[in-house]
Amino acid sequence: MAHAEGMDAVRLRLIDHHCHGVTARDLDRVGFEALATESDRPPPAGCSVLDSQLGFALRRWCAPLLGLSPHADGEAYLARRRELGAVEVNRRLLRAAEVDAYLVDTGFHGGELLGPAEMACVAGAAAREIVRLETVAEDLGEVTAEGFAEAYGERLAEATGQAVAVKSIVAYRHGLDFDPRRPTGREVIEAAGRWLRDGRPRIADPVLLRHLLWAGIDRGLPVQLHTGFGDPDLDLARSDPALLTGFLRATQDRNVPVMLLHCYPFHRQAGFLAQAFPHVYVDVGLALNYLGARGEAVFAESLELAPFHKVLYSSDAYGLAELHHLGPTLFRRAFEVVTGAWVRDGHWSAGDATRAGELIGSGNARRVYGLA
Repeated sequence: MAHAEGMDAVRLRLIDHHCHGVTARDLDRVGFEALATESDRPPPAGCSVLDSQLGFALRRWCAPLLGLSPHADGEAYLARRRELGAVEVNRRLLRAAEVDAYLVDTGFHGGELLGPAEMACVAGAAAREIVRLETVAEDLGEVTAEGFAEAYGERLAEATGQAVAVKSIVAYRHGLDFDPRRPTGREVIEAAGRWLRDGRPRIADPVLLRHLLWAGIDRGLPVQLHTGFGDPDLDLARSDPALLTGFLRATQDRNVPVMLLHCYPFHRQAGFLAQAFPHVYVDVGLALNYLGARGEAVFAESLELAPFHKVLYSSDAYGLAELHHLGPTLFRRAFEVVTGAWVRDGHWSAGDATRAGELIGSGNARRVYGLA
């Protein structure tokens, strides 16, 4: 523990500025392992995704909360999880996480997971919604190509009435190397016409994706953008946040915060962007869970260039309550170990560590998202 030498991790208050809901279903081994990896493919026969940094961290930090010894083996852990049931597991893990508030992206299989209100109830915390731009478009009712832009704008305003942010997954659907210009009205009509003629598949047309993103900017709420690693649907080389430089230049005078999510392994590029552009913010959520014991190194790297008023905590936890518990556990430990060493070595004062922890853990999120 850093104790007097740095920020006491136990007292580091957190707002998870980007996560998803947890599942209320009881899970067998296959179902559990499917949620314990970013891959949507099963492991080779006879192998387990729990043989990973995430799997080892999960058994270390979550097992005691289920009444097991740290590092209990996978079979014992899953058996105990089934014995307790999903409702009790979710309650134990989310309550023990001691997160003040969750900002919940409801745009990916949201109907299969606990929503913001349910998350708040289980966790004993506040929760608010993040609206996914692409999902709003794909859920539009009857629409014409000529009426697409207006219908989308109206529906987005309705969908975000109580939301604190919007999110784009253009990194998945196209890549971050898109034309940063706002598309013209004619370009949007033509792209919407193609989308309608094709039977309204998931939106992957770069013109429509750009229109949705600019509509998000126009809405005025913070705009979250997936960057860095994710599932195999993503082309990692095209998810480097440095590719957003033109878009960030184009939006820098709009006074709309742009939140670069996850960022790993491009967290150093993201840190540069956060330093260079006043409206850009970063996190290393998602990565810390999957890096486990190596998370401290990446967390330290994320603080190299990014100003501390531009870094936020997130987990990007999805489905498993274990991920919602590991996120804050590993983040607090990383912050404590990294800043504690800097304090001991005389680089930081203990007061500076405390102030940085308050900013990164929750203060920046309260300011950017207008949270009480």
